[in-house]
Amino acid sequence: MSASTSSPAGLGALAAEPGLLTGARATDSAAVQAPQQRLAAPGLPALFAKALQRLRAAPLGLLLAWGVLALVALWAIAPGWFTSYNPVLGTAGQQLQAPSAAHWLGTDALGRDSYARLVYGAVHSLSGAFVAVSVGLVLGTLLGLVAGAAGGWVEDAVMRLVDVLLSVPSLLLSLSVIIILGFGTVNAALAVGIVSVASFARLVRSEVVRVRRSDYVEAALGSGGRFAAVLWRHVLPNSLTSVIALAALQFGSAILAISTLGFLGYGAPPPTPEWGLLIAEGRNYISTAWWLTAAPGLLVAAVVLAANHISADLTRRRA
Repeated sequence: MSASTSSPAGLGALAAEPGLLTGARATDSAAVQAPQQRLAAPGLPALFAKALQRLRAAPLGLLLAWGVLALVALWAIAPGWFTSYNPVLGTAGQQLQAPSAAHWLGTDALGRDSYARLVYGAVHSLSGAFVAVSVGLVLGTLLGLVAGAAGGWVEDAVMRLVDVLLSVPSLLLSLSVIIILGFGTVNAALAVGIVSVASFARLVRSEVVRVRRSDYVEAALGSGGRFAAVLWRHVLPNSLTSVIALAALQFGSAILAISTLGFLGYGAPPPTPEWGLLIAEGRNYISTAWWLTAAPGLLVAAVVLAANHISADLTRRRA
């Protein structure tokens, strides 16, 4: 009799404290699932190994292109790490010296170190190209988005403006803008950026028209989404995939255009060590001091080719 009554009481005690049963099962389940969670999350060595594998699989030309842009970017960020010479002050008695251990790329007509002027000139050329690409990207994306989303007479008006900009030679249009704004690196960058607006606008408009007809955009509009919200959340992000490659291509073109304007005397004034101005200053000594023109000219060509190679790689990946 006592045994039969004690058994229900024991079960009642266990039922009153469910943690005694469920706690053990939860502990066992956590012990089984914990190793799986640790294995599922990749650690830092795994991520580093994956990045190293991608780096080894990359073509040599692409690695060289990224290396050139990385080196020039470091020049622009911290030029003092790469040279101890002053780029605007010369040394008496050291005019037009040939390349040597003391002056890797020789000296100019005022005794200034040519390598130092190249290094310090990176900030002017790269910042000008960045401003130019930013202006073209922002204004071109805005015009292309309005034209592709609105359609009708708005699209016709915007695209006719784009056709007019594309019909004018880029150098002539840049010189016209500089004459209006004035000389200087910033004005030259703005002029180059305005010239590139038409290319960005035409590409963005075509991408917006393509994405606007997609099923997920139609579903977002059909589910009650506002037109402006759908454009911002769905159409615009999916239309910028090809624009990134164009921005890389325009970056190299902007450096070449800004250097051209500096060579013609419409860019940064002397003694600013801008790459186009360095080429212009050395052309008078091409027969006696060829390094004054060859070094900045080869550097501009290398940066432009590197940007074009990266743009081509981005285009292949998104094709």
